[in-house]
Amino acid sequence: MHQLIIIIGLVLSGAIAQLNLPKTPGYSTPPPKPYPTPGYEPMMPYSFSYAVVDGPSYNNFGHQETADTKAVTGSYRVALPDGRMQIVTYKADENGYVADVRYEGKATYPESKPSYPPNYKPAYKPAYQPTPPKNYKP
Repeated sequence: MHQLIIIIGLVLSGAIAQLNLPKTPGYSTPPPKPYPTPGYEPMMPYSFSYAVVDGPSYNNFGHQETADTKAVTGSYRVALPDGRMQIVTYKADENGYVADVRYEGKATYPESKPSYPPNYKPAYKPAYQPTPPKNYKP
């Protein structure tokens, strides 16, 4: 019986060896060459700006920036919830990024009031009040 199992195993291994299966790359296969990537060079000089002022949503912000081949300068501003305007002026060059932050206006905070009267007591009412049938007699 053992001889039969060994013979069947040898026959199967020979049949598997006859299959032309693709070989997996070994460690001796060099890695594929990466695609050539061009070096990143920022397009200079450039200049841009934008501004948003939308009264209903209280959005008020903007940004402007200018760059030459040696430095990038610009500023941005944003309206803060307390009513002030935050303005950041910056310069980035070979010495690093330097920013100046300043605020315009005075911070104001509205008076805190409850949204309901001080003596408010909610009355409980169920959402659904079934009506008894007309012929109902307790």
